Amino acid sequence: MSLVIPDALSFFQRSCGRWRSQRSVHHLLHRRAEAGGSLIVVDDLDRTDPRLQELAQSHGQDPDKVVGGSFVRWSASMAWDQSDDGHDGETFFGLIPTSDDGRSGLLLRTMGYAEKAPASSLFTMDATNGLILETSYETMTVWERFSFVNADVRVRSSTVQGLSNNASYCVESRVKDADAEELAVTATSDKPVPTTLSALGW
Repeated sequence: MSLVIPDALSFFQRSCGRWRSQRSVHHLLHRRAEAGGSLIVVDDLDRTDPRLQELAQSHGQDPDKVVGGSFVRWSASMAWDQSDDGHDGETFFGLIPTSDDGRSGLLLRTMGYAEKAPASSLFTMDATNGLILETSYETMTVWERFSFVNADVRVRSSTVQGLSNNASYCVESRVKDADAEELAVTATSDKPVPTTLSALGW
């Protein structure tokens, strides 16, 4: 199945909905692999959403250049978790294209992937419509690539280099309405998430 994804904003809009993620993380220092899973919920945000306007201002960017974004929530667990460990969270994304075709630019977010602080990433789309993010932190750099196998399956790979060195691979499947009712779990719920679900959001 060939998906038409003309720009990064379209990629994010196609990502809206509920996703069940299965994740494998390879810890290079320990030479061990860790499995995990998560439930991810992605909502579309219009460019005029006040949250995106505030996000742009907090990053010192012109709010008028934001073309749209997403609100992402996740509930996750990993095999090495202790009883009090939690990987639940949420973040906002705002897209600012720097190319005329909207396939490259700046992605702003309220919380980063490797460090839980506001972060910005450079994004670009490759020839096969994969979305590539590069994020630099004080102690590490993260490269991520997202792509659609079809409308209901995404794959995600990431590499972290620096103070922490690991590589991960995720397969994310869209959760249909009937499946969502059966799970009876949302990222904002007080109920614990089954360990068979989970993953660290975007």
